[in-house]
Amino acid sequence: MSAVLDLAAADDRALMAAHNDGDPHAFGELYRRHRDRMWAVAMRTCSDRELAADAVQDAFIAAFRRSASYRGEAAVTTWLHRIVVNACLDRLRRVRPTSELPEYDLADGRDEHASLEVQLDVRQALARLPEGQRLALVLVDMQGLSVAEAAQVLDVAEGTIKSRCARGRAAMAEILGLRRADT
Repeated sequence: MSAVLDLAAADDRALMAAHNDGDPHAFGELYRRHRDRMWAVAMRTCSDRELAADAVQDAFIAAFRRSASYRGEAAVTTWLHRIVVNACLDRLRRVRPTSELPEYDLADGRDEHASLEVQLDVRQALARLPEGQRLALVLVDMQGLSVAEAAQVLDVAEGTIKSRCARGRAAMAEILGLRRADT
């Protein structure tokens, strides 16, 4: 029982080290901690539940098998983001999704109809962006990663992330008709 408590109290890097040292429960704890966030990344990247589910599964299997490749230079979460995004891109290259973007329950006391309309408009606009801009915006603006972390996940320079975000935001504003009235 104390091993479970120790795993629950351990940080991500310690869990990776324990997994690499043969602890049969350490990676399970990493999975429990990060599965929801990785699922959100996959859903925003793939825009398809089945592709996202397959990509997350592929990513966690790959992370489990290649855990020794984790060098500890970045946070475990950043390392997992990169694996998930790559798994999503692999899936998307094989089969382009044909379904519409998924619906989510927005029951939080606000005007649900208006919120849902805005959410759908944003998703449709996001889907129209080039892949690089969409991924950068998802990681930085929706997942809250820093520019440096997003650059590590996508394996590009920080300036590239900044540029993709700026262009993506401008394109989103144009698509959504949010240009300033004086321009």
